[in-house]
Formats: sequence, C-alpha cells, structure tokens
Amino acid sequence: MAAASIALPLALDTQPMEARLTDELPPGEHWQFEPKWDGFRCLAFRDGDAVELMSKSGKPLARYFPEIAEALRGLGASRFVLDGELILPVGDTLSFAALQLRLHPAASRIEKLSRETPAQLMVFDCLLLGRKALADEPLSARRAELERFMDRAAGPRLALSPCTRDRRIAEQWFAGSGGALDGVVAKRRDEPYRPGERAMVKVKQQRTADCVVGGYRLSGGTLGSLLLGLYDSEGNLNSVGFTSSFTAEDRSALLAKLRPLRGASAFTGSSPGGPSRWSQGRSREWVPLRPELVAEVIYDQVTGRRFRHGTTFLRWRPDKAPSQCTMDQLEHELRPEALTQVLEAAV
Repeated sequence: MAAASIALPLALDTQPMEARLTDELPPGEHWQFEPKWDGFRCLAFRDGDAVELMSKSGKPLARYFPEIAEALRGLGASRFVLDGELILPVGDTLSFAALQLRLHPAASRIEKLSRETPAQLMVFDCLLLGRKALADEPLSARRAELERFMDRAAGPRLALSPCTRDRRIAEQWFAGSGGALDGVVAKRRDEPYRPGERAMVKVKQQRTADCVVGGYRLSGGTLGSLLLGLYDSEGNLNSVGFTSSFTAEDRSALLAKLRPLRGASAFTGSSPGGPSRWSQGRSREWVPLRPELVAEVIYDQVTGRRFRHGTTFLRWRPDKAPSQCTMDQLEHELRPEALTQVLEAAV
C-alpha cells in the first residue's frame, strides 16, 4: 500500500532519537543498556494495511525490504510506530554489505534477494501502539508496552532487542564478546522519546589493526591520506582503506618521510580505486610506496574485505614486520550466535 495512506499522530518524517559517543557507560540507576546493532536504523509505521519503513535520513525503505513490510502487515495489531534496526543474517554473520545490496532499482532483484537472504527488524522502542501515544511516556513505560506487544509479534522477521539495567552486565558484554559486539547504547529510563535529539549514549568497541602503508594521496599539494594494506593467506597485499587523521603540521612532515619510499605498487591483490563517480571531481590518483612502514589504526567496521569508513591513525609500529600485517586481524560482521552466548552468560 502507498505510504500516503498512512494517517497517524506521528508523521512519516519523524526522526529517530540518536546517541552521542562517549568513552564509558554512564553510572546510575536510571539507565537501560542495549546492544548496538550494525544495520539500517528505521522507524516502522503501520496504519491498517498501509506499512512504511523510514530511514534515519527520511527515505522510505519498505520497497527494498518487502519481507519486513509483509511481516508487519501480517500482525494482529494494525496501528503502531516501532523503532528498530534492519539487520540481515547471511550464514552465521550479520552482513552490512548484503543490506546495501538491497538498495537496488530493480524490483525483481529486490524480490529475489528478499527470498534468498531475508532481513530482520530488531525492535527496541515504540512510539505508538494502537490508540496509545507513547512518545511522551518514559522509557520504562514504553519498554513494558513493547515487551507485551512483542510477546505476540515476535517471529522470524521481527525480534525484540535484549536489554539490561545492570551496568556491570553491559560491561561484561564488551569483555566477553571478543569484538563481535559493535557497542552498547545507554538510555534514560525516566525520559520520553526525543525525536532527532542525541538523547542516548553509545560506547563503541575500539578495534585496532596493524596495516602496511602501501601508498598515499595528495590533497591541495600536501598529504591527503595514507593508503592501507593487509596480506591475505596467499601472500597478496590487498587495499583495505585509508587514514587521514593528521594535523596540517603532521602532513608536511609525513610527506617528507614518505617521498624516499616511492616505488612500484606493492598491492598485488586488490588495489586502491581510480576515478570514481563519487569523488566529485577530486583526484583519485595515488602514489605507490615500498611496503616498509607499518601503522596501527583504529577502525569501526569491516564490510567485505575493507574498512567501511576512514580509520584513525594511532601510532607507527617500527617493531612489526610488514609481513605480519595480515587480514586475520580484522573483526568482521557480528555473529549472532556468539553474541547470544555472551548476552546469556552475563545475566
């Protein structure tokens, strides 16, 4: 059904409540802690037969996830607004890359993928259930209503995200997950839902990797970024991303350090990309280096065989041989079974 037929007290362009990044979980008795899921955040709206999934940026997603829309339409409840995360299990991992493949213009392709690799909506809040407007209620009341709702609604496509009020248990999630958990979100149980505000707190895993510096890019006549590589099991050096977190002063000094290392490309596996339609006219040319420098960087997520985002430079590792910089350092997509074991063991 068309999204235009939805007539609820909450508009489709309602923004989800967001979180600010901190270094540690907050103390105190008024907090609720939940796993941080690595997917597409969305608000799910249903009004009768009309269903829509709205992304954080305000774009409709239901056409890309027809199996979720169908599951929501099949519930006994016919009027609600839920907050959750679209995740996509592939084998024994949650795959962000598989989620991205859903954003395809061809309906036939989307339909095929929805059958072969169905997604799941991990629900963690509710703003409206039936005639109850809940956004102004405290989280403690919203969670109680959501749990009652999910007792009936949970199924293969819909799941309730676990939570705890015990900070010690949330810290154990971090300690026991071995990197499988992306982070923990903390929410005040005594506060209402605050659309568009950073009213929650999130703490993310700090993952690091030692990488070969295989080249660099220039920007405005000075160093723009270092290009990073890791060796695979066959001994090929693969491009895995970049780091550019340097001050202007550091960039000049680094460029002088790198120039003597210029040589033939050491990337014998995948190489840094060339011109791209996403580069908006910026040069994508790069300067190859001999594989002699090792940098330790902080990264957030891995998609496929690359860092999903730019990394943060941590330090040089002169004590480490470039050949020791291998792909098996990387923490890949979350494994639900491993995370479930951690969550259950910590209770």
